[in-house]
Amino acid sequence: MDLYAIAMQPEVFLVWTSILKTLFILFGVVLPIVSLTVFAERKVCAFVQDRVGPNRVGAPTTILGFKKDLRLMGLGQMVADPIKLLLKENFIPNSVNKFYYYIAPKLTMIPPMLVLAVLPFGSTFFGVPMVIANLDIGILWVFAVSSLGVYGIVLAGWASNSKFPFLGGIRASSQMISYELSLGLSVIPVFLIVGTLNLSEIVSWQQQNGWMIFPWWPKGFELDMLLRGDFAAIGGTFAAGLSWQRVLIWIPMLISSIIFLIAMFAETNRVPFDLPEAEQELVGGYHTEYSSMGFALFFLGEYAAMAAGSGVIVTLFLGGWTLPLVPDGSATSFFGLAFIPGWAAGALWGLVNITAFFAKVCALLLLFIWVRWTLPRFRYDQLMKLGWYFFFELALINIFITAFILAYVR
Repeated sequence: MDLYAIAMQPEVFLVWTSILKTLFILFGVVLPIVSLTVFAERKVCAFVQDRVGPNRVGAPTTILGFKKDLRLMGLGQMVADPIKLLLKENFIPNSVNKFYYYIAPKLTMIPPMLVLAVLPFGSTFFGVPMVIANLDIGILWVFAVSSLGVYGIVLAGWASNSKFPFLGGIRASSQMISYELSLGLSVIPVFLIVGTLNLSEIVSWQQQNGWMIFPWWPKGFELDMLLRGDFAAIGGTFAAGLSWQRVLIWIPMLISSIIFLIAMFAETNRVPFDLPEAEQELVGGYHTEYSSMGFALFFLGEYAAMAAGSGVIVTLFLGGWTLPLVPDGSATSFFGLAFIPGWAAGALWGLVNITAFFAKVCALLLLFIWVRWTLPRFRYDQLMKLGWYFFFELALINIFITAFILAYVR
């Protein structure tokens, strides 16, 4: 048996394709997105504050004999920042609990990577599904591993043996408990409609029936669709087409998406929910005593969590890798070029789907950045009241609204 035949055996094929997809997610997605997001945050911050921002660091062409360096709009800052963190002295206070102090940044960085493993970031590419682990309980996996990130923050606060990091860790734990409930309850209406916890099947449902918060016409638009109410129950799912029943379903989905988005701000400790850091009150919060690569791992974990959270929002509510107004979701209908070979058209369509997914993720990351530099921070009592007195009850009521609408429609 030759090497190709061995590689194409189902078990072996699954192993090496999963490894390739993991490497692509880690080195082709996470690290570039984190670098670009940090750069975008600095530029957006400068824009909001009427400053210039990073604009000088570029290619050092003077070492090649040129008179000036090539600035490249400051994009070299993405390389300068990690080099600076790598070269800084890793100062460790004598009073810390060294074991937990060391492992805390790693525990913060790993959970977002595990979340990305179950997100379908494309349809197929050369026949390979663009998801590392297609779990039937994908969303439960997301909630299970994402909640582990707070352990790294709490351990960092406790192991630092300092009052400011300790207060930041306590705030992070109580904040996670408060908004994890709203986060979980807000997605139950999605499961009631789709009838599955598999994230790939949720995306497929939206491909056939329209995005959860954007009820478009997946199979083309006809005026008599609105007149005849093309919305019959077929096989436990809803037929394509926009009607008043579809609009009724869209209302609780809009509520769920808003709750989920705001709760994700709280879960990722972003403004206006950045109480665990709160520089004006806690110096730096849980990472006050960290420097060099320890601080860099917290930094990487925060932005990776933003990317993972944005990916979950895209998958559940924004159609995942699908495109609007593409009737049957095929390469032929999209490109309209009959002379393209089938394998090439499929590969191109796969690239289009992957690009669509990450374009939506980048748009949400820009929203995270924009909110940080435009809204003030909540007081701690306001944060708790918002989570327990408003979002928790609203998410519960939204479940009943969805159930009543489904009972009426079906």
